Amino acid sequence: MTIDLSVVIGDLKLRGPVMAASGTFGYGTEVPLLERRALGGMVSKGIFLKPRQGTPPPRIAETPSGMLNAIGLQGPGVEAVVRDYAPQWARWDFPVLVNINGESAAEYGELASRLDGVPGVAGFEINISCPNVEQGGMYFGNDPRAAASVTEAVRKRTRLPVWVKLTPMVSDIGVIARAVEAAGADALSAVNTFVGMSMDLNAYRPRLSFRTGGLSGPAIRPLAVHLAHQAARAVDIPVVGVGGIMTPEDALEFLVAGCRAVQVGTATFVNPNAIAAVNDGIAAHLAAKGFGSLADLPRYLPRD
Repeated sequence: MTIDLSVVIGDLKLRGPVMAASGTFGYGTEVPLLERRALGGMVSKGIFLKPRQGTPPPRIAETPSGMLNAIGLQGPGVEAVVRDYAPQWARWDFPVLVNINGESAAEYGELASRLDGVPGVAGFEINISCPNVEQGGMYFGNDPRAAASVTEAVRKRTRLPVWVKLTPMVSDIGVIARAVEAAGADALSAVNTFVGMSMDLNAYRPRLSFRTGGLSGPAIRPLAVHLAHQAARAVDIPVVGVGGIMTPEDALEFLVAGCRAVQVGTATFVNPNAIAAVNDGIAAHLAAKGFGSLADLPRYLPRD
């Protein structure tokens, strides 16, 4: 039985529901190592307008059922992306969205303008977990007005799909989700990493040089499923689930919770074939249940 796994998210059609999450696949150099037929799409590592050195090591610390990272958004800047990576993306048979970052709404808009129309760039995923230097270092994603201003700045500078990656570090994710939807977002990615800390009991200091880092991995999955579900209930645009997916069953939880697709990241550090395993496991579940397509999968989205 052939299962139709294709997904439509706004103007993007994915051949399958499993994407590579930002920050875990660099700018695509890891793609040749994958079973590409199972890859629905990819989100690049985050970029700024200018190159960034990132944080000094140590940058990664393993935790029970998870991982802390504080890379500091190291990257080559937009010119290198246009020159070195986008031409490769243009030859691939799946879409690549660019994760964009800035310290002001204007910087986000400028990035979108610089990348708009570049062959190989299929759309944008806005990272609103960056400090807003114009408002004293507050994160854009913590305030609905700031999140909306960034989304609007990008929306005005491109006709490409605009996704917004939501931070989990808020009291009501639905408020942020509705704000960016109203500002023109085509879809949401839910959610980014949680902020955490781990202590080195030999050095008596944090394990990461930056002290805190983003917690990813299966430890956060139930939290991420809940937040993605809350976001999906709050908006009419598609939601892409992210956070701790290791198995097909993990991905199916997000899909049943209302997500249109999912992104896999940390799992690939443990198993380079994780994306293929998740994709094929979703197909096997659908076949076992007698569903002919992903669209037939029941979704739990009460509107009470």
